[in-house]
Amino acid sequence: MTAAPARRAALTLVTGGSAPQREAAIAACLERSSAAGLCAVLLEGLASGQTLLSPSHDLQVQRIAPGCLCCTGNLVLRVTLNRILRLRPERLFIGLAATDHLDQLRSWLQDPPYDQLLELTADMHT
Repeated sequence: MTAAPARRAALTLVTGGSAPQREAAIAACLERSSAAGLCAVLLEGLASGQTLLSPSHDLQVQRIAPGCLCCTGNLVLRVTLNRILRLRPERLFIGLAATDHLDQLRSWLQDPPYDQLLELTADMHT
């Protein structure tokens, strides 16, 4: 008997606007969501002082320093993403400060091992 494949986490890349606008868009989406399990948010950039997303039992929130996530910030992104994925979230949002290499980032998120762990959804633009 073969084991059923693990369900992939729905991943939404959130772009545009300022960091607070991206965070507000994610918060609004989470309020409308009927996700029963853990949701996770990975935000690029430092908190503005008024965060709308607070970690809880059902919400994992991580921040990484701003920088190109497919170039200089790639290692930090991979390590942080791998830690989040060990928690097996149902939904995952990644808030991006810049979209210079968005296609390249999306491409490696669809390559192994992430292709078995993530299901990319339509991007959210604020």
